Amino acid sequence: MASFPDFVNENELAKARPIGELLAPVAPFDQKSGRETWTVAFAPDGSYFAWSQGHRIVKLVPWSRCLNDFSVGTADFSNVAGPRRLSRQNSDGQLQRSEPREHTIDCGDIVWGLAFGSSVPEKQSRCVNIEWHRFKFGQDQLLLATGLNNGRIKIWDVYTGKLLLNLMDHTEVVRDLTFAPDGSLMLVSASRDKTLRVWDLKDDGNMVKVLRGHQNWVYCCAFSPDSAVLCSVGAGKAVVAALCGVIEVLKGAPRSH
Repeated sequence: MASFPDFVNENELAKARPIGELLAPVAPFDQKSGRETWTVAFAPDGSYFAWSQGHRIVKLVPWSRCLNDFSVGTADFSNVAGPRRLSRQNSDGQLQRSEPREHTIDCGDIVWGLAFGSSVPEKQSRCVNIEWHRFKFGQDQLLLATGLNNGRIKIWDVYTGKLLLNLMDHTEVVRDLTFAPDGSLMLVSASRDKTLRVWDLKDDGNMVKVLRGHQNWVYCCAFSPDSAVLCSVGAGKAVVAALCGVIEVLKGAPRSH
C-alpha cells in the first residue's frame, strides 16, 4: 500500500520516469513457476531497498548504491547527502556507524510480503508507551519481515542478513505485512486464512491478537502515521478499520495462540 510524505507533490507524479531496472540472476529453472517478483519495500530511513527475486530469494540492496548504478541523464547523485544512517552500539556502549551491505536471503519459500521495521520511531505515537521486553533489540535495530507462501513469517537482521525469529501461526499465504511506524516493533500480518495477526517483536515475537473482521482473503494492511488506526482490505471489497488507539488496545488484550 503506497503512501507519500507531506513534502511530495502528488500532482508531479505524472511526470515520473524510470531511472533504472533491477534484474534477478538468470538460472536454468527461471522459466518455471515461482520466479515472479511479488513485493518490494524501502527501509524507513531510506538506507535499504528489498525486493523478492522469485524462487524464495530476497535481495537487500543499499539504496544509495542503486542510485549510483542507475543512469539518470545529467543528474549526479554522488554528491547528494544520503539518508540518516542508523548507528549501532558496540560492547563498550559506544556508537558505531553501520555501512549498508548487500545481502541475499533464502527465505525457504515463495515470498509474498516484505516490511521493514525500525526501533527508531518515524513519528511518535499518541497511544503507546514503548517498553523493552525480553527480546533485546538495539535502540537502532533495523529488521526485515518476510511473509511466505507456507504461512510463516521470518524476521531478519538487515545489517547481517541473519534470521532472528520464525513466526508460525497463519494457516495460509501471508499476503502483506506492516510495522507500526512508532518504533514499537509491533507487526501486523494479513493472510489468505481471512485473519490479521498482531505480533510484538520486542516480546519474543509473541502473537498479541487475532483480528477476524474479514470474510475472505486479506490482501493488504496499513497503519496510520501515528499508529492509532489499522486498516485492511481483502477479497470482500470492504475496508476493515481498527480505531481508537489500536496498539494500546491490542497490547492489553489476552494473547491468542
